[in-house]
Amino acid sequence: MLGLLLARAGVDVFVFEKHADFLRDFRGDTIHPSTLEVIYELGLLEPFLTLPHQEVVELRAHIGNATLPVADFSHLPTHCRFLAFMPQWDFLNFLAGEGHRLPTFRLEMEAEVTGILEASDRVTGVRLTSRTGAREVPADLVVAADGRHSVIRKAAGLPVEELGAPIDVLWFRLPRPAGSASETFGRFDPGHFFIALNRGDYWQCGYVIPKGAFESIKARGLPEFRASVALLAPFAADGVERLTSWDDVSLLTVRLDRLTRWFRPGLLCIGDAAHAMSPVGGVGINLAIQDAVAAANILSAPLREGRLTVDDLSRVQQRRELPTRLTQWAQMQIQERVIAPALGSRAPLQVPLPLRLLARYPLLRRIPAFLVGIGVRPEHVHSDMRN
Repeated sequence: MLGLLLARAGVDVFVFEKHADFLRDFRGDTIHPSTLEVIYELGLLEPFLTLPHQEVVELRAHIGNATLPVADFSHLPTHCRFLAFMPQWDFLNFLAGEGHRLPTFRLEMEAEVTGILEASDRVTGVRLTSRTGAREVPADLVVAADGRHSVIRKAAGLPVEELGAPIDVLWFRLPRPAGSASETFGRFDPGHFFIALNRGDYWQCGYVIPKGAFESIKARGLPEFRASVALLAPFAADGVERLTSWDDVSLLTVRLDRLTRWFRPGLLCIGDAAHAMSPVGGVGINLAIQDAVAAANILSAPLREGRLTVDDLSRVQQRRELPTRLTQWAQMQIQERVIAPALGSRAPLQVPLPLRLLARYPLLRRIPAFLVGIGVRPEHVHSDMRN
């Protein structure tokens, strides 16, 4: 997204992707109204929504035998009043295709960045390995958007503040026959938290577990795991036999951290490279997109005019740090006060007062919808990058 925006503003951009394609399962597939609004501002919403996706207007939670509405997106002040679930590779391919229309955008696949170039404490480019061998690429600015295990931020020696996370998530697919249940939801039962995302012909499932518990779950055997899933998702019980080995289950090791400083001269980190997010709320990809928009708005003119300074990079962090901190604080509260106690409980769960209020007063459901769907300090594309 940042490469596309900067290229629209007339900045020469290289985007390096170490894989041959974007086809990785269980990446962040939730596209929130704030991100859809950015796509609208780029003049791309109509073709974007022709891609296969599912739209969710309301989120519900199941606690024991109670089903409770949590968030209603239908009243948001945006052009798209829903969550869109779309495979991330389709989203990335779409952005790449739009980038390729521009003369200043270059995307190189199978190009793995392995380190940074430095001169006088300034980052001056990257080292990478590609199909043509190892080489060095100089740059006025290097942007690390390479995720929570960022090679670039490690090479740059930027300080990381670990916030901790008491959970991990097991991701897997279950078939969704035509005519079966359609809603996307989360389910709490004593000792269990389960998420099911409607992805058309299959369910994308998240089985939340205590931190580090995967090995003990595997030791108890796949049949016991399948039986547990069938109890939590009876609508998909006939499909659990599709889990034939642990290779069908992907472990997401949840991390929650942030850099205390997102930049060095010649270098900026955004997205999970700057602040690894918990999967709570599915907001990580959307916070990353907001980082990209803010960075493009602040940096496009200095880059285009050859006057980029470290103060410009500092302005990006100043702009995006408050939303990051508030979102991570909210995720920590939910992890530690709701999810972790539920996973450690064997007694019947009581419906928390906030959820009872949301169920009773529909107007209140607009609050979590706004916080999840739009978030703190949403960004808007500057006019020189719009269509």
